[in-house]
Amino acid sequence: MNKNQIEGSIKNATGKIQQKVGEVTGSTSQQAKGVTKQVEGKLQRDAGNVQKSAKDTQKAVGNKR
Repeated sequence: MNKNQIEGSIKNATGKIQQKVGEVTGSTSQQAKGVTKQVEGKLQRDAGNVQKSAKDTQKAVGNKR
């Protein structure tokens, strides 16, 4: 795992918690912030996945030479 994958996963989990806290307390702004944080986390994690795939592909191509 790379830095973006890890940080994105943490951000996503934090957003889920924030959303649930908002649901329990009845705070729609906390719910919205939680959902936003989840989206940010998923995007960051996906960017990390792309980076890892690119790196893995580069290694595979380099090994064939």
